[in-house]
Amino acid sequence: MSGTRAPLGGRAHGGRTVAARVAVSLVAALAIMVAITAPPAVAAPSRINGSGSSYVALAMQQWVADAQTSGLQVNYLPTGSPQGLTSFGQSLSDFAGTEAEFSALSARGGEETRGYQYVPTVAGAIAAMYNVKDGAGRKVDYLHLSRRTIARIFTGDISRWSDSAISADNKGLVLPDEPITVVYRGGQSGTTGLFYDFVASVAPDIFGPWAARNQLPTNVRIIQLDSAPNFAPKTQAFSGSDQIAQHVASAGGLWSIGYDEFGYAKTYKVSTAWVENAAGNWVLPYAQNISSALEGATLRPDLSQELSGVYNSGKPDAYPISAYSYMVTQCANAGDRPTCKGPYTNAGVTETLTKWMRYIACEGQVNMAQIGYSPLPANLSQEVANSIGRMQGSAPEKLTAGNCKNPRFAGPVNGPAQPADPLKNVTSVGPKQGGGGPATSGQGGAAKSTTQTTKAAGPVASSGGGGGAAASSGADPGAVATEAGPSTEAAPGAEDVAAGRPGAAAAVGGSTDWRAANPVAYDRPGSVPGVLVPLLLLLAVIVVPPILFGRLRRS
Repeated sequence: MSGTRAPLGGRAHGGRTVAARVAVSLVAALAIMVAITAPPAVAAPSRINGSGSSYVALAMQQWVADAQTSGLQVNYLPTGSPQGLTSFGQSLSDFAGTEAEFSALSARGGEETRGYQYVPTVAGAIAAMYNVKDGAGRKVDYLHLSRRTIARIFTGDISRWSDSAISADNKGLVLPDEPITVVYRGGQSGTTGLFYDFVASVAPDIFGPWAARNQLPTNVRIIQLDSAPNFAPKTQAFSGSDQIAQHVASAGGLWSIGYDEFGYAKTYKVSTAWVENAAGNWVLPYAQNISSALEGATLRPDLSQELSGVYNSGKPDAYPISAYSYMVTQCANAGDRPTCKGPYTNAGVTETLTKWMRYIACEGQVNMAQIGYSPLPANLSQEVANSIGRMQGSAPEKLTAGNCKNPRFAGPVNGPAQPADPLKNVTSVGPKQGGGGPATSGQGGAAKSTTQTTKAAGPVASSGGGGGAAASSGADPGAVATEAGPSTEAAPGAEDVAAGRPGAAAAVGGSTDWRAANPVAYDRPGSVPGVLVPLLLLLAVIVVPPILFGRLRRS
């Protein structure tokens, strides 16, 4: 035969080639099936940038720090709510913090094209912070101001500390005849908008003519006062919340009063006024009082807030100058939010915001009461989860007490109650101008200390804040002062009133300072009580060595 013979094994080689091709085809088909059925890959978190509200800045500081710890890159600048909204609308930031709505801005950005949603983040309150001394030169830290008196002061209708309205709010205390310096936020500010919304609601007969005289708007919130610096006889502007609190607390801030988020009063130890609510009770911006007042808030369909029910709440413990703060984010098209126009173009931004907002809704609420806010109620934490769903274009997670650490899921705000009103059992002050401090009635408010008591005395300088402790700054918080200035003429039976707080119980085994006790004492989740740590270490020292020694002997 003349043909060429095929090499031995050539057929097997061809068989192997066919088998290899079949295997490759099967693997490719399997890969395609996996790609079709597998969930989409999650984008890597990207850095996000935000700006806006200084009202929420103290909470943001904690939330941003915790984000960094968990590996998320988040930046936030407290530029003021209006500037934050403007930056968001111009796509210069990924989110904004605000108490104002876009409708309050005179110049709108591109938010309508970009799309947006309001996301509740935390509950807070505005404090009336002041720096005043009585006729004897002692710091007054128990000042009481009714809602109407506050409105009259911040519209210039009351311009001197000796005004009879202030005296009436404080059981006849006549302060020195010094001019009141009204300290306010310069530039555009959501805090300004909230505060004067309160003034307009509680004293419309004063607010309307005042706004007209100063050519300020009445159809939207007033977010800037710079165009009318003479809205009160004596005013002074500062660019940020920190600067306002620092100034009012300083020696240069004597005879001044300003409005600021309560957390700054705590941070800088500034005296804070007791405010009379619509129920006729005097209250401080404690977490429980903030929460109670905000039960009167009406949330619009877009979750922006209508607060007249808060300012005029009839609940006995409601602090009337309370409000929610919001985050503004972009969101994919959603049937329940016509303002949602489309998702973030960078999926990594959505991923970071999703993780961070989930934390804010739950773990981020745990410590809010300690820094001057109040945790979100459970239904608003759920609204945060709903907002996350809109950003992702997916069904929202259902939050419960089992998967969300927000303490409000466990029930109402709990913790130490507001201290006794220092003027509750006071009948009147001494006859001299600002002299001696209030005299107590001796009808149950003047409890004797079991350790040490003094004659009734006027208020003494404390570390600041309305209703503060008797001990001065730096003193032992559990001690009762024995020298608190000239004694006053007390009613019969009140000889042993504890020094420093007329009518208040003396500190027994602890401070009566309202700042020393956490308004709502929540523990961070997962924390181990301090007493267990040494016990566990001792147990390890006793048990572990014998076990190891026994194993060594057997080996």
